[in-house]
Amino acid sequence: MKVELRNLKAQDQMPLERMLASILSFDPEDRALAMELINIALDQTDQKDYSFILAIDEDDQPVGYTCYGPTPLTDGTFDLYWIAVDPRCAGQGIGALLLKAVEEDIQSRGGRMLLIETSSSLAYEQTCRFYLKKGYELVETIRDFYRQGEDRLTFIKYFSPDGYLKRKGSPL
Repeated sequence: MKVELRNLKAQDQMPLERMLASILSFDPEDRALAMELINIALDQTDQKDYSFILAIDEDDQPVGYTCYGPTPLTDGTFDLYWIAVDPRCAGQGIGALLLKAVEEDIQSRGGRMLLIETSSSLAYEQTCRFYLKKGYELVETIRDFYRQGEDRLTFIKYFSPDGYLKRKGSPL
């Protein structure tokens, strides 16, 4: 499938809502929060907290998107809030394309690192493998964070001016 990348537009609201509803690993609360961020970006065009990149098909319809932004009170740290791909298009490299576009944008903005938080539930096992395959390091596990038996996992990738820099260890 041939896709192009572009920014979020008002016309994307309903197609994104339908796409999110089709992703079985997202529960109703996940979908509601994802739509809240989409609506904030559409309603408050001057906000700087959330950036969106969409993957669109030949009919200009979203087949995936990502939402990310600078982490408040930090210098050069960014959070990836959402990356979602239409299940009908899964496995076609759309997620990798979106993640690469996010990393390039962050680097162009002087970003030093990207943090990604996700769940340890079986529904997100493939997601975790995806981040590891893309060079992210699992740096934190908070047990029972979301609910009993469901941990929060934090992945990180460091950037340098001349490309990716993966640091190991901690001064602590």
